[in-house]
Amino acid sequence: MLKKPGAIIFDLDGVLTDTSEYHYQAWKHLADDEGIPFTHEENDEHLRGVSRRESLMYIIRGRQYSEDQIQEMMDRKNNYYHELISHMSPNDLVPGGRALLQDIRDAGIKVAIGSGSKNCRMVLDLLQITDLLDGIADGNSVVNGKPAPDLFVYAAGLVNVPVAECLGVEDADAGIEAIKSAGMQLWLLAHKSVSTEQIRLCQHSQICTCKIYSTSS
Repeated sequence: MLKKPGAIIFDLDGVLTDTSEYHYQAWKHLADDEGIPFTHEENDEHLRGVSRRESLMYIIRGRQYSEDQIQEMMDRKNNYYHELISHMSPNDLVPGGRALLQDIRDAGIKVAIGSGSKNCRMVLDLLQITDLLDGIADGNSVVNGKPAPDLFVYAAGLVNVPVAECLGVEDADAGIEAIKSAGMQLWLLAHKSVSTEQIRLCQHSQICTCKIYSTSS
């Protein structure tokens, strides 16, 4: 049974908002530029929750590019993504999301973000929830992204709560592994059904697969 945490650390994409389609469209645009086949299924299976570089390495696998070309492609994808998310608003926050964050704070529990996205702060500002957060760990905060535990450990440090007293909320395999490795309690947000890989990753962890916010309008 989950015990009351001292802090709750949320992933962002797929948990508090859904920018996954924007990421896919940006990567698809880049892949089309380069003449590389890339499908929605590949995006969902291999790119969710991992860094921009790791995502690009999957897309260009087996193809030779210089480091300058790789950096240019990452920047190009990011520009495509910025164009797509520029019109995001508080309406893109999950239903009940703002009330949930406020309730957590009112209960005396710290709230932090543990997102591998380097655009995390921009999205949080567009969603207008930065004022409800006690700490923000993003893709600029650590060298080793998910599935390494560094991002969640860093977020726990920002709110000054021991990792064992933190609850991490994730929906992607890389994030689940990061939370487990950090020694935190885990709340798995399952959008559809729990995959075999997620069951394997969650073994011996305290988990809940319920949605944690209201889906009513």
